[in-house]
Amino acid sequence: MNIDIGDIKSFVTVAELKSITAAANKLNYLQSNMTAKIENHYKRQLFIRKPKGVELTESGMNLYQQYKKMIFTWEETENKIYQQEKKLRFGTNTSLGGMRFYPSFSQLYETYPELSITMKTGATGYIEDEILHGNLDIAYVLGHPKQKNIQYIQKADDQLVIIGKNVINHDNLADCLNHQNILLASDECCYSTTLDQIYMDYQLSKGELTHIYDHEALIQFTQLGMGISMIAKSLIQKFNIQYYRDIPEQYRNIGLYLIARNDHMFTPIEKQFIGLNDQL
Repeated sequence: MNIDIGDIKSFVTVAELKSITAAANKLNYLQSNMTAKIENHYKRQLFIRKPKGVELTESGMNLYQQYKKMIFTWEETENKIYQQEKKLRFGTNTSLGGMRFYPSFSQLYETYPELSITMKTGATGYIEDEILHGNLDIAYVLGHPKQKNIQYIQKADDQLVIIGKNVINHDNLADCLNHQNILLASDECCYSTTLDQIYMDYQLSKGELTHIYDHEALIQFTQLGMGISMIAKSLIQKFNIQYYRDIPEQYRNIGLYLIARNDHMFTPIEKQFIGLNDQL
């Protein structure tokens, strides 16, 4: 059974947090897989399990010190390689839009005139797949953590709202939604899955479903009364949305996440890009 850099990072994280549960939450791993592989590989006890966490055995401490050196060397090598390549492979939701990141791109180009930027936009599921398949390295997405092989770093809390000219003409949610035409950019986005859940829970009927892949056009059509859709509340001001309404609390909350593969080591350029966006 081979040990990879992800296993090494898991071991070090458990050792430093002194908790398998805390490490699993940080790395988005299953608890049972966090240390068993390495302990089985070396065939010795590396942690002492206690009611409120774990501590390293003497063998565990020796391994921890070696693994820390290995991780440092790994990161140093990765950084040197990526610094030479000067690239950023980035993705985001269509609804967030590429222009949101224009100021960050502009500053990076000033620092690295030869920088190569690859950017893809799409539904959360599509962007997650591109991350998992190695076609993108980092992304910003709206949604909820689902993939065990992706690390999710929450950057902001947000809420979902229903948009459409007709949503203000009814007192209750059921009347607001029943038989309404629905406009969506994708069936895979969190907006679509949340709407589906609401329609199912309330036992409502949908009108016609229309896909409009230009997100700004989709929003404007809802404001004309051509149907309803869903959007993050933080985007209301950006798109000057007049007609919208809140949804029940159990469907409402959503997060903005920075995502990457679990084994991805953030390059200096990526760290700068993330830092620039944290300032926006």
